[in-house]
Amino acid sequence: MLPLTDKSSLLITLVGFGLAVFIAHPAFALLLAATINLVFAPKLPKMTKQSGRYLLQGAIVFLGLTMNVEALWSVSQDYSVLIVGYILSTLCVGLILGRFLRVDTDQARLLVSGTAICGGTAIATLGPVIRARSESVAVCLAIVFLLNAIAILVLPKVGIYLEISQTQFGVWVALAIHDTSSVVGAAAIYGDEALQVATTVKLVRTLWLIPLVLAAGILMNRRETKARLPGFVVLFVLFSIIGSVSNISGEWIAGIKTLSQTMLVAALFFMGLEITRDALRRLNGRAVSLGVCLWLVVLPTTYWAVRLW
Repeated sequence: MLPLTDKSSLLITLVGFGLAVFIAHPAFALLLAATINLVFAPKLPKMTKQSGRYLLQGAIVFLGLTMNVEALWSVSQDYSVLIVGYILSTLCVGLILGRFLRVDTDQARLLVSGTAICGGTAIATLGPVIRARSESVAVCLAIVFLLNAIAILVLPKVGIYLEISQTQFGVWVALAIHDTSSVVGAAAIYGDEALQVATTVKLVRTLWLIPLVLAAGILMNRRETKARLPGFVVLFVLFSIIGSVSNISGEWIAGIKTLSQTMLVAALFFMGLEITRDALRRLNGRAVSLGVCLWLVVLPTTYWAVRLW
């Protein structure tokens, strides 16, 4: 870490943010932010993490305006069985693998749930329900976030090498990548059609967080457990309906897509700032092994499932 004043490190962060938005490449934004944070460790306001989450949700909501609700429903119907099969098989295989590797029970449950459904959101939501220690939650979040970073950098290149279609790539990353941010980021790199398909499939997959949390609450005898539908998912569907029934001009659609893309890049920059030295120090061998091994099972399995679907 380079010894700089708070003002200097903050200035570097702001310059990096401007450069990321100018380049407008999701993977570049994530990598640049992570590098800045690891090298300079700037002291940033506490709202930074929330900013990334809200920008991502806003990007997804605005993307809904550019999508046809009939197409959204069609994609959801076409791949609903595949999504259910993926979630259930990942949960089963992951829990068995966790026991085989002798991973801490809480960490195994969190990592497997994050891989099966929606990454960090599932981990953060499930943690209190299963009474997981805060350290276990932090370890699992760090592992998932690092795998997300690898995915957004590598999978678009793999998709190009394998010459898979826009639709196939969208479904693949929507299943194989943990968090919505990296799913959207990787798909945006591959193409507009991949982005629309990936967003739809990933949001359907995210909805499975509700039965997961309720089931965990019942198993842990937590009667007060509550699970809510994410507000941005509702807004995404609402905006897609508005976009379908409204006669929005091509120029406006192009502008909305640009706005959504810019918000996505900004969101990934803020999320890259979450890769810290402390997060890396929290990692432990067995939990990392489970996270990596399960992901290495998921990647080829989902790829072939999508190709054969």
